[in-house]
Amino acid sequence: MKILHIETSSRNCSVAISDGEELLCLCEEVSENYKQSESLHTFVEWAIEGAEISLKDIEAVSLGKGPGSYTGLRIGAASAKGFCYGLKVPLIAVNSLETMIEPFLGQNYDIIIPLIDARRMEVYCAVYDGNSGKMISETEAKILDEQSFKELEGKKILFVGDGAKKAQEILQISNADFNQEVYPSAKYLIKKSVEKLNRQDFEDVAYFEPFYLKDFHGVKKKSSENL
Repeated sequence: MKILHIETSSRNCSVAISDGEELLCLCEEVSENYKQSESLHTFVEWAIEGAEISLKDIEAVSLGKGPGSYTGLRIGAASAKGFCYGLKVPLIAVNSLETMIEPFLGQNYDIIIPLIDARRMEVYCAVYDGNSGKMISETEAKILDEQSFKELEGKKILFVGDGAKKAQEILQISNADFNQEVYPSAKYLIKKSVEKLNRQDFEDVAYFEPFYLKDFHGVKKKSSENL
């Protein structure tokens, strides 16, 4: 079954095509300026061409549902829903943090903690078992300080994601490794998406919303009275 995978929750704009769990093509780019609006549909075209299929061959769409960039998530969700409506195929949504641990399971870590950079000293994070991948602590927005994750002291911990850099600078935890080069990627959606597909665990396309975790806070414009 051909699946289109879309991940736009971070600075990595990522699109993949798979046939079941077999990756056929991956197109992605990490940008400091969040280029999802410019790149996403081009990447979809390139991925379909690279997989040597046509758009009508797609039988499901999977999406990294967040948490992460508010704007990136909205762009990804709108695109995924558009493809689902147009192709009349189901929508599958996967927690973006959960997919980040996939490459590191079974590598002698007791705990894996994905960290997506948010504003200032804040990160989006969750805590997972390093072998089974089972979620130990629910997804949350966390402000890092020297006492963060101290309850896990003594365990072999891996922090992954672009939030790992600020974590390494402030956390006082021994026996921990940090990998800041890991971003949510469409290729990491494949395994979980196929599992959900087999269970027919689909989203309601009409009512689906990304996992924003926090409300969007824009910048208020000054009123003419205050000028």
